[in-house]
Parts: sequence; C-alpha cells; structure tokens
Amino acid sequence: MKGLVVVLVGLVIVGAVGASAAQRPVVPAMFVLGDSTLDVGNNNHLPGKDVPRANEPFYGVDFPGGARATGRFSNGYNIADFVARHLGFERSPLAYLVLKSRNYLIPSAVTRGVSYASAGAGILDSTNAGKNIPLSKQVSYFASTKAEMEAVWGRHKVSKLLASSFFLLGFGSNDLFQSRPKSQADVAGLYATLVSNYSAAITELYGMGARKLGIISPGPVGCVPRVRLLNATGACNDGMNRLTVGLAAAFKSGLAAALSPTRLPGLAYSLADSFAGTRANFDNPQAAGFVNADSACCGSGRLGAEGECMRNATVCSDRDVYAFFDNVHPSQRAAELGAQALFVDGPTQITTPISFKELAHQR
Repeated sequence: MKGLVVVLVGLVIVGAVGASAAQRPVVPAMFVLGDSTLDVGNNNHLPGKDVPRANEPFYGVDFPGGARATGRFSNGYNIADFVARHLGFERSPLAYLVLKSRNYLIPSAVTRGVSYASAGAGILDSTNAGKNIPLSKQVSYFASTKAEMEAVWGRHKVSKLLASSFFLLGFGSNDLFQSRPKSQADVAGLYATLVSNYSAAITELYGMGARKLGIISPGPVGCVPRVRLLNATGACNDGMNRLTVGLAAAFKSGLAAALSPTRLPGLAYSLADSFAGTRANFDNPQAAGFVNADSACCGSGRLGAEGECMRNATVCSDRDVYAFFDNVHPSQRAAELGAQALFVDGPTQITTPISFKELAHQR
C-alpha cells in the first residue's frame, strides 16, 4: 500500500447502510475515475509485486452480504459505493478490468456503469508510475468502453445515456504525497500542472459525452495515521495540510475557469472541498461519532500505522468508531458519512457551485 493517501470527505451523521439504495436510480449509469478511496478491484488485476492491492484479510471484513476482500481499501463499502447508493444503485459499478475478464463490460456499462479507479493513481502519469492506472489511462479505458458501447447500441443511444450519467472523479492526494516542493514557486508550479492536466482530462471526457461530473478534492492528507507516525507527538502534519488547502483553492478557481459554460456548454459539475468538510472532525471526532480519529483500526505498532493491514495484523473490534480502517484509508463508517456530506444543500454544504444531489437531478 505504499504511496497511497486517503481522501476523507466531510463527516455528518446519517442512517444505516442500506437506507439510500431503495429508490430507483436517478441516473442511468455511473462512471468512476479515481484513486484508492474509489477503487473496487482494478488493482487486483494489475501485474507486478509492488502494485497496491486490498486482497488480504481483513479488508472487507464488514462487507455487506458477507465478509470478503473485494479490492476495496476498506472494511466494507468505500466512498464510491455510498455515492452510488445515494444515486439509487446498490453499490459502485464493478471494476473495468473485472468486467473485461468476465466479458460483461457492455451490459454493465449501459445499466450500472463502470469503475476505472485504481489505488495509487494520480493526475500525473509519474505518480506511483507503473503501479496503477493513472488518470490518463483511465480516460483511455473509458474511450474504449464508449467505442464498444457504440458498436452495440449505436452512437445516438450511447450519447443520450452518457449525457445523463453521473461521472465521479477523485484525484490529487497521491500527487501531493509524492511531491517534494522546495519553494513557493515549486508549489505554484505543482498546482498549475495538476489543474492543467485535470482540466485537460475532464475536457476529454466532455468531448466523449460526459455532462455531469462530481469531483472530490483531497482531504487532510497530513492527518492520516501513516503521516502522523512521522511526528513524535502523533499530530497532523501541518505542512502537508497547507499543501492540500492550496490545491483545493487551485482546483476551485482553475476548474471554474476551465469548465465554464462558455468553454464547455452543457457541462454541470460539483466540486467537493473535502478538507473544509473534514478537518473540524479531527479536532472534535466525538461530534462525528468517532472514538478514534488518529489511529488505524487494522495494522500494528504505534498508531496502528507501522504495519500494514494484513492477515497477521491487529484489528479493532468496533470498526464504526474508527475514522481510519488502515493507515491511510477511511473506515466504512467514515466513507458513509463523507459521501452523505456531498449531497447536502444549504449552509453546511461543502460542494460548489451545486451539491451532488442537485447535479444528479439536473436534466
């Protein structure tokens, strides 16, 4: 799991798993591009011993319907699953590489969608290079999917379906984690490069028919247990968090310009400021229902972060009171609460210019 960073989103109290998926889906399909917080198994099908995979016990120990490792870096569902549930689906669509291996890509694409998310992935191809499916390759896989869909369904039907579908994107954390800026000029250059590459990828998706994009920005990467471990007091790394806040601001201004109606007519998007929605909960975890927001539930050593979550690890008995399941990723409960925040309207809204709820219901 080296090189992975968590993207925690705002935590608010919601109901039990299963409350959101009883409705009829409000969109025809959901297409997911992102990193380990959204990955549902693509990395399990990548070659190489250094590829991060969540295929060991105790991943999936609380997975609804039966304990099993599914490729999610969670004790159960991840953020993509809960976003899908808010849209009316049972859970996230299956991983692209899983669907290809089962020869089931097109049936899934036209009824539920496809997930291209990959643990360790970044906006930049150089981020954890050779160990994941980077943003550019995920976009390429979507292009391939679209071509296969059109060969079966025809261009007009596919265009109509994609225009109404929900595209969920979550990138940036791993790029920050691997960055080593030495000056403010370096930081500014990093932000500019990330915004430029992200905007170009989104514009490419738009050119292929995407019209509804829900974008999750990085959360407080300086507060994950693995990073806290580097501090003698176990406190968050303020430098990493400042870098994250700056990127969120760069995303907000840069994407607003790049995705404006004058440039991309008909595109609607919602950008979630994960840092703003989450940081308060590290200062007062009890308010969000957590007993522990600084240590890993599954791991070993100090903060549960010195060892990975593997079959010989120590696992907490009540995963719901831990914000982190392993040393970088949110627990199922934290993911559930975070996804809920994306759909909130009003004064506590962490999304701009509209919420995921408004985005999903746009016609």
